[in-house]
Amino acid sequence: MAASPSYYTDSPSPGPSPDLFRSPAKVYNVLSFGAVGDGATDDTQAFKMAWDIACFQNESAILLAPDDYSFMIQPTVFTGPCKTSLVFQIDGTIMPPDGPESWPTKMSKRQWLVFYRINGMSMQGGGVIDGRGEKWWNLPCKPHKGPNGATLPGPCDSPVAMRFFMSSNLTVQGLKVKNSPQFHFRFDNCQNVTVQMLSIKSPPQSPNTDGIHIENTNNVQIYDSVVSNGDDCVSIGAGCHNVDIKNITCGPSHGISIGSLGVGNSRACVSNITVKDSVIKHSDNGVRIKTWQGGYGSVSKISFHNIQMETVRNPIIIDQYYCQTKTCTNQTSAVHISDILYTSIKGTYDVRSPPLHLACSDSVPCTNLKIAEIELLPARGQIVANPFCWNAYGEMQNLTIPPISCLLDGIPQYTGQNTIDQCQNNLY
Repeated sequence: MAASPSYYTDSPSPGPSPDLFRSPAKVYNVLSFGAVGDGATDDTQAFKMAWDIACFQNESAILLAPDDYSFMIQPTVFTGPCKTSLVFQIDGTIMPPDGPESWPTKMSKRQWLVFYRINGMSMQGGGVIDGRGEKWWNLPCKPHKGPNGATLPGPCDSPVAMRFFMSSNLTVQGLKVKNSPQFHFRFDNCQNVTVQMLSIKSPPQSPNTDGIHIENTNNVQIYDSVVSNGDDCVSIGAGCHNVDIKNITCGPSHGISIGSLGVGNSRACVSNITVKDSVIKHSDNGVRIKTWQGGYGSVSKISFHNIQMETVRNPIIIDQYYCQTKTCTNQTSAVHISDILYTSIKGTYDVRSPPLHLACSDSVPCTNLKIAEIELLPARGQIVANPFCWNAYGEMQNLTIPPISCLLDGIPQYTGQNTIDQCQNNLY
């Protein structure tokens, strides 16, 4: 489908990575497709039409949401595959309908913008993605709304702002993202993803507003970004391998987490994850691995290196007893955690919790934990809390502050070898 010449203009400034454009790309400005950009008019069809035309071009294309405009878009699926590489250039502001009452009655309340079966797309620009999440956070069902953390009856679904599903060779960079109703970004069943130079910001009490969540997604780079929100800055779900996280400033938040894994007795395989050269501040957790009892599979080959903690409640935590109610029962099956390296983790911790908390499964111990160059001091007071270990096997490779004497030596009688082999032979 050929575009009318009025549908495109000269290329805009391409944003953070001009080298993306090896040849001139046609620009499809949503204003040329009828978008108003006043923040109130429904501009969905203009974006859909611009996407459909840009997607089916035989040459590189740029879909442009220009500066100085605010575009309201209804929940939408942008579908590929496209014929060539596509840039979604957000220089203005894009936003969803304002809260549950404004959401289309026949549309899912679990997602806003979905990118499905896209290969080779860059979402970038100097603009803003505003999730307008406050009315969603204030639903009576949200944990912080009821007495003592209790939830009240009523609808609770809240949309993920940006979801990429079954897509590959993706870049997201340079944007400001704020106030998502739920997760800001979610990548499901994706390959080759680069996320960089993002600013993600939501209030500390906003529920389930993870900054970047990945699930069944491989070969991921998350670099040079600032995340402040009400849940994990980055969360890594089951089926993720080869993930590199670097130069993240995180907090207030719930930290950087692998998990939760194994919910509902499910299988989880996660491996080759590196988190380094980052700062975590004023957060409930620092670097965390969390699993439910009853799951199976493995978490292995994880490295946390050169991370600065600033008043973090649980700087280093493994929690294999993760439970969101008071009724979780003990189970013998567990995701096996092994080959975890913690090096050069320094700073201060909130004295309400120990600086290091390794709570491993009763029946499937954590194995081959290696700890070196840890210097964690109380943010207030002089008393250095003792680390906590339970069924955690590993070694302290040099003196640490505080001393970590609770690690168990050697190899336990049961190492969960069967579950490890299963993951290695059946990678997602």
